[in-house]
Amino acid sequence: MKPTLALPGLAYGGDYNPEQWPEEVWAEDMRLMREAGVNLVSVGIFSWALLEPSEGVYDFAHLDKVLDLLHANGIAADLATPTAAPPAWFFRAHPEALPVDRDGRTLSYGSRQTFCPSSPAYREAALRIAGALAERYADHPSVRMWHVHNEYGCHNAACYCDTSAAAFRRWLRARYGDDLAALNHAWGTRFWSQWYGDWEEILPPRATGAVPNPTHRLDWRRFCSDELLALCTAERDVLRAAAPSIPATTNFMVMSNFDALDYWRWAPQLDIVSNDHYLMSTDPESEIDIALSGDLTRSLAGGPWLLMEHSTGAVNWQPVNRAKKPGELRRNALAHVARGADGIAYFQWRQSRAGAEQWHSAMVPHAGTDSRIWRDVVRLGADLRALAEIRGAGSPADVAVVWDWDARWALELPSQPSGELRYADLVRAWYEPLWRSGVAVDFVRPRADLSAYRLVLAPSLYLVDDEGAANLSAFAERGGTLAVGFHSGTVDDNCHVRLGGYPGAFREVLGVRSDEPFPLLPGGRVALSGAVPDGAAGTLWSERLRLEGAEAVASYADGPLSGVPAVTRRPHGSGAAWYLATLPDPATLAALLDRVRAEAGVEPVRTAPPGVEVVRRRGPQADYLFVIDHSGQGAELPVAPGSSELLTGKETAGTVTVAPGEVAVVREPR
Repeated sequence: MKPTLALPGLAYGGDYNPEQWPEEVWAEDMRLMREAGVNLVSVGIFSWALLEPSEGVYDFAHLDKVLDLLHANGIAADLATPTAAPPAWFFRAHPEALPVDRDGRTLSYGSRQTFCPSSPAYREAALRIAGALAERYADHPSVRMWHVHNEYGCHNAACYCDTSAAAFRRWLRARYGDDLAALNHAWGTRFWSQWYGDWEEILPPRATGAVPNPTHRLDWRRFCSDELLALCTAERDVLRAAAPSIPATTNFMVMSNFDALDYWRWAPQLDIVSNDHYLMSTDPESEIDIALSGDLTRSLAGGPWLLMEHSTGAVNWQPVNRAKKPGELRRNALAHVARGADGIAYFQWRQSRAGAEQWHSAMVPHAGTDSRIWRDVVRLGADLRALAEIRGAGSPADVAVVWDWDARWALELPSQPSGELRYADLVRAWYEPLWRSGVAVDFVRPRADLSAYRLVLAPSLYLVDDEGAANLSAFAERGGTLAVGFHSGTVDDNCHVRLGGYPGAFREVLGVRSDEPFPLLPGGRVALSGAVPDGAAGTLWSERLRLEGAEAVASYADGPLSGVPAVTRRPHGSGAAWYLATLPDPATLAALLDRVRAEAGVEPVRTAPPGVEVVRRRGPQADYLFVIDHSGQGAELPVAPGSSELLTGKETAGTVTVAPGEVAVVREPR
């Protein structure tokens, strides 16, 4: 049994960096934290240089004071190992630990995460400071959780130095059973005279004059994820040895623009799954990305999780950093809770006066408490206290969307039929109609147990191993409804093309065969006809498809493939399998997915007007219905008799009204 966070109700807080401020500010921090309802803060994340000012010499005086002050004010600490930012003295002593990029340039210190993940010197120093913290604070009453490192791989997901090359070779020898012939087969090295006769000949995929070997690149991505995971578990083990009852976490970055780590492999290694999520200023409907990220994080966790970082307003690292609109802070936070978060935290507590993130918003902004952000922060704290009983509630779903990091990495390797394909965009395109319809969604690996679902969607599964393909096919045969997107099943787990026609591993279950892809040029569209809305079009992709047991639902209506099937359906066993050989325009894709889910017997959580998000969490005695208005129009929804609205504490009379731009959370008895 994994240890849990010993904290009543929902967690609320953020990164607390008192070392940036004189001690006279700390007492004010405590008062304001109590006013806002803060009950958990992350401490010490970037404090290595202060905690260990020279090698093996520790100074815990300021951290002692901070932890004692938090405890005296009833605030729990998520105590971090500060290993994301090694101090300058470390790099002066170990310049070989600096990372090297693909072009062979050694990067300098002076920022964060400027270390080689394979460096023995870094590993030794990181475990030493982690051990010192664990020994000193394992029994401190304020410490309720260990925060391992910070955002692994955010800036140093890969290092191409000679030390990393040696570590890569060790990883490859383990993967291929010390069989160099097996590696040569997996990588297809007979092409372009890439055959390796000695393990020492293998290098990281450094910059080269032409297209690199795709399986070499894929194994490199796998290695880099595993190398960072090994650092994480090593620190975790040091902390567990000192305090086995304190849970350990690290903050993931389940966001559309980060793809460095295979979080399916990471999540089981943690006691609590945590995530950081930030909005992209260019996304006109960022609430959809919040929902997708939350559903994926909950699926990784297998239940509730913690939002470790997001922003009260603007961030500082995008080309233009927009402030949040009125009510957006609250909607964002409660949308995460709706998707399974049992805690909400921000980067950071008090906005920095100096440093690289001085323009990143915080709970206490530069303007102080006479600000909209502060008033919103206090209001959110009251909301979370009102929702305390929701902690631990589940999130039932009848639909699973397949998400796989190997497939993502492989799809975006160079020299694909189309360089326009982006894994996260394809998945979001299929997810968005489900979100708009109010359909609950889990994410799964190809090999996952699918018995709880009626409908499984695989929007983009270019790479799939035999076991994963068989698992998805068996789901349909047993009575489920399976829908697969184009260019799926094409290669095996070594990135070798499955011969005999596309879509490779799924030809039989889908009852189709394609002999040639016809990707569309950027901005290109092809008209569709059949059981689709008027004006339907396909984008990004088309292919010459032949029916081998399936029926055509829609066909291409113009272009070189006019009359060729574009969307198909095949009965399979006691279920059905659908294939979309193009990416339909949003309205057409929504109509098709509505038909697919209706066939599967999947209903929305609750019918709601456009722009009103409705999400359900399920407790032992009641359901909790989150109604979030993104439209600015407000809405009124029916609810079960005997329900009550938790944020206001008022009973409902068969309906709940959510004001424009606001949120309601209804307890519905079961």
